[in-house]
Amino acid sequence: MLTSSACFRIPPVSILFHVDAAHGPARLGQLITPHAVVETPVFMPVGTVGTVKGIPQDLLEEFGVNILLGNTYHLYLRPGVETVRQMGGLHGFMAWNRAILTDSGGFQVFSLNELRKVTEEGVTFRSHLDGSAHFFSPESSMGAQIGLGADIIMAFDECTEFPADRERMRTSMEMTARWAARSKKYFQEHKHEVPWSTAYVGPDAPVRAGERQLALQTAELRSAGQTRASAPTQDGATQALFGIVQGGMDLELRRESAERTIEIGFPGYAIGGLSVGEPREVTREVVEATLGHLPKDKPRYLMGVGTPEEIAMYAGLGVDMMDCVLPTRAARHGLLFTSEGKISIKQARYAKDSGPLDPGCGCRVCQRYSRAYLRHLYAANEVLAQVLNTIHNLSFYLDTMQRVRHSIRLGEGTRPLSGVSSQPKP
Repeated sequence: MLTSSACFRIPPVSILFHVDAAHGPARLGQLITPHAVVETPVFMPVGTVGTVKGIPQDLLEEFGVNILLGNTYHLYLRPGVETVRQMGGLHGFMAWNRAILTDSGGFQVFSLNELRKVTEEGVTFRSHLDGSAHFFSPESSMGAQIGLGADIIMAFDECTEFPADRERMRTSMEMTARWAARSKKYFQEHKHEVPWSTAYVGPDAPVRAGERQLALQTAELRSAGQTRASAPTQDGATQALFGIVQGGMDLELRRESAERTIEIGFPGYAIGGLSVGEPREVTREVVEATLGHLPKDKPRYLMGVGTPEEIAMYAGLGVDMMDCVLPTRAARHGLLFTSEGKISIKQARYAKDSGPLDPGCGCRVCQRYSRAYLRHLYAANEVLAQVLNTIHNLSFYLDTMQRVRHSIRLGEGTRPLSGVSSQPKP
């Protein structure tokens, strides 16, 4: 399916979202952004610094990825927002014509721990790269995300650590609510500064807004080997700013946070502040309770979760969008997801195993390479090991979500694959 603006009606402002089918709380829908139509529920690969580690953009397109993530904190530090802005935003910089979501940088700043100081105005922190001092506020986070030019951007929030007492959780939640209002105010005043007025259709060929239709037609006709991708958008289209619900593990604070965030008003809502060390059963309890307070006609985004079984489970609870670094990070450590459970390919038992990694998987790795070869590459510390492992894990996640959507369409459950286990194979 083509994903340019030539083949669907781009919303003149922000995004459009509609639910096409449901099975219990699970929803099958479409999220229409300025750069792509995204089928939901969707798993979004994480491209922290403008790349999904080990996977070039043409492969992501081949896999059917229509939306991926960028990280504001990391891109702010390197290569810098202004560099990306001058390249037409992340779409032009990455040569990626489909949708992008950027997070606010709040979670990454939170994870710096001893290198940050939080005040009402914002967060002072030191770069993990060189120790230099920086400052993020709701306004500067919005400015950075507008400059990066993602289709969907996130309000600046404060993530609550785990464990935390109720007073700390309330203080953090209320700070997030105030920051959400400031984020929206700045966004409303500056949203038309998004760098979509220039798109690249050749190595050195900037295209003005009035010439965008010609650029779009050119992009459709060019070969897959192009060196620069255009960023097809419609004049007047803007980014969408999502609000984030916080409140730690306190269900009442989550309810209050949801109500306050909805009162401010956003076209989509995220559940943040999870996967910070809490037990998995607590994560589910918080997610399920919070979903009950979110609008049914808006996309619901669960941030930073989880395993294949978990993304299937949360889709079944009514989550529309999910992301996680697990498929790529686990791949780099030789941990691979299969329909028969997890496999640690580094184990010596696979040294002479001529079978495919997963007999039930149709990805290019499982169709071509043996476990023995994958184990050899990993043991030899070959870069190809990380690439092939990542291709398989990402394919497994994307296939899981495709099966989930198919199950919802048929009115069935949302299990990822028959026989999937959360434990490594013995």
